[in-house]
Amino acid sequence: MLTSAEILKSAHHTLNLESESLKKLSDSLDDSFVQAVLAINETKGRVIITGMGKSGHVGRKISASLASLGTTAYFVHPGEASHGDLGMIEPNDIVIALSNSGEAPELSDIIAFCRRFNIKLIGMTGRRDSTLGRQSDIVLCLPSIQEACPFGLAPTTSTTLMMALGDALAIALLRLHNFSKDEYKLRHPGGKLGKMMLTVADLMHKGEELPLVAPDTIMSEALLEMSGKGFGCLGIVDKEGKFCGVFTDGDLRRAMAPDLLTKTIREVMTRTPKTTTAQTLAIDALRIMNTTGKGITSLFVLDNEKPVGLLHMHDCLRAGVA
Repeated sequence: MLTSAEILKSAHHTLNLESESLKKLSDSLDDSFVQAVLAINETKGRVIITGMGKSGHVGRKISASLASLGTTAYFVHPGEASHGDLGMIEPNDIVIALSNSGEAPELSDIIAFCRRFNIKLIGMTGRRDSTLGRQSDIVLCLPSIQEACPFGLAPTTSTTLMMALGDALAIALLRLHNFSKDEYKLRHPGGKLGKMMLTVADLMHKGEELPLVAPDTIMSEALLEMSGKGFGCLGIVDKEGKFCGVFTDGDLRRAMAPDLLTKTIREVMTRTPKTTTAQTLAIDALRIMNTTGKGITSLFVLDNEKPVGLLHMHDCLRAGVA
């Protein structure tokens, strides 16, 4: 029975060993990595990832990362490939095969298929002189490392390096493609990640929904517009349509006086309100509302000083942005 101290010691040993190996991998990168990135970028087809066992699990993750960051990628199981799934690989594709030993027998049919049809093969392996290493057009060779497994058998450190190398490929390709946040958002519409990528433009009210009045509008008329639109605020625009102030429910409470209804909105409006833009992430706009200390529940959206929309806090909450 291990003591608490021994359990922690084991964990520290594993993590330290793997972090040291990651540094070793970083230091070992050479022109082969550049060649792999450029070859993937130049391929007219798709990126096919394959691997057996733990390498296959890592391959699935690399495939998913590439696809989510703008590089079309699929995982093909080498065992299934031998029974018909080779038909999923086309001449214009590029294949990345993962095997630390480079001798996984299940990869043999995929390797032979790539050679027969002149499909470019990138091998990710710990042995350059292995079957996979010799047959690959480009070899991403892992440095010599020690597995965290005390028997030196279970893939641990080696799969960590493969995972990290896959991430490095995905991010290098992202930068090469100038992949944007908008493109990323299109690939992540669901879950919390998708909500975090929503912009103000996705949620804002616009057009006839906007509560807008001129600076010389009498308060009795201004309040009718504010009540009718139902946002608890008014935007004030000058003759050129430029935004020059805001009036809110809070301003109304502070301005209450017997002569309020005879004043113009110019006399009671807030002249330097918080605003946002259509391109701002909704979560950032919500943060502005929450951190001003004035109980702001809405923001006018400006483009070239003119209001083009209105974002209410309830719009963010309904969309799951929080």
